[in-house]
Amino acid sequence: MSIPPPSGPQPSQDPREPQGPYPAPRPQGAYPPAQFPYGGHPGLAPYGLYGPYGPRPPAAVNGVAIAALVFGVLCFLPAVGLVLGLVASRQIKRRGERGRGMAVAGSALSSLGLALWVVSLATGFAADVWEDVKEGTRGNGVLALRKGDCFDSPGGLEGWTAEADRVPCAREHDGEVFAVVSVPDGSYPGDDTLTDTADERCYGLRDGYVMDRWALPATVDVYYLVPSRESWDFGDREITCVLGNQDAQATLTGSLRRDATTLDSHQVTYLEAARVLNDALDKAPAAEFVEDDLPGHKEWAARMATALAEQTRMLRENQWPADAERPVRDLTAELDEAEGEWAKAAAAGDADTYYEHYDRGWDLVDPDGSVTARKALGLATTPPAYDEETERDPDSGGMRV
Repeated sequence: MSIPPPSGPQPSQDPREPQGPYPAPRPQGAYPPAQFPYGGHPGLAPYGLYGPYGPRPPAAVNGVAIAALVFGVLCFLPAVGLVLGLVASRQIKRRGERGRGMAVAGSALSSLGLALWVVSLATGFAADVWEDVKEGTRGNGVLALRKGDCFDSPGGLEGWTAEADRVPCAREHDGEVFAVVSVPDGSYPGDDTLTDTADERCYGLRDGYVMDRWALPATVDVYYLVPSRESWDFGDREITCVLGNQDAQATLTGSLRRDATTLDSHQVTYLEAARVLNDALDKAPAAEFVEDDLPGHKEWAARMATALAEQTRMLRENQWPADAERPVRDLTAELDEAEGEWAKAAAAGDADTYYEHYDRGWDLVDPDGSVTARKALGLATTPPAYDEETERDPDSGGMRV
């Protein structure tokens, strides 16, 4: 038997038509034409933004890639930019993020910057840039100070400073540069090493700037400016040696320079001869008493005799001005006698014999004996004064305060 269909509209038996309780289809042309945003076409998801669940947001841009591009464009720390670019490329591939172009560009620019750094170091270009920096700061920076410059510093000669205003040496000033020392290239040696180097080199160069020790006030001491870690990284390899007041907050007035630029040829010759003996005097043995180190004292006496022979040779070879000829000749005769006594002290077989000749030799090199010759040559005539008077101990042959 047949079951009659239910009352009401009957579903179509055509399998091509949708089944179920749907509204009846409209006639053809009743729907508005399909709209595809962004200029898409049927069957295409525009710009890949459509998935199985409808529209989705674009992939995030990799932050490391952005950083790599920044480092590459600015060309500082190029090695960092190169590493960031490589890391970003791996992250982008693994996470499906955007920014591959920025990562590649950052790596390329950083590689170029790294190559330029290597070339600049190999060719000395960095050193030239450092010289340009110093020239740019000339007039108000410690980096541009040169031998003979007098300057003021905001904090005097204490602590760290990057400022130094050059001033005429005739007026009050904090310090006077007497030498600039270059130190070897390489990694930063540290503050202690630089200070030790400065202490040794600066004191050794002081007599070259102030040839006449008698003209150097007892209140003057040696200071130095050394590279900081930051300035070292930019190519600073100089130690600046400075003369200043022992009281770092006090000032100096007038230049202390006494060398060939400020003295005449006769004065220079006399002071060069005197330096030969001064150098020998500075090498006295560490042992205070002769009995404690007779061989050491004899060796020193031999150096003294050699220095005196060289000094008298230099004094005799020069043609002195008429006013200075006789005073220098008399001084040379005393130094000849002193040479003989120091030579006998060097040959002494016991301490008593050493003392006998040492005492005579010491009296003959007494500074007061050169005052007349110095006055005739226009040099300082007052022996150096110290805070504590130094005198010879006749019982030991040494020096005591």
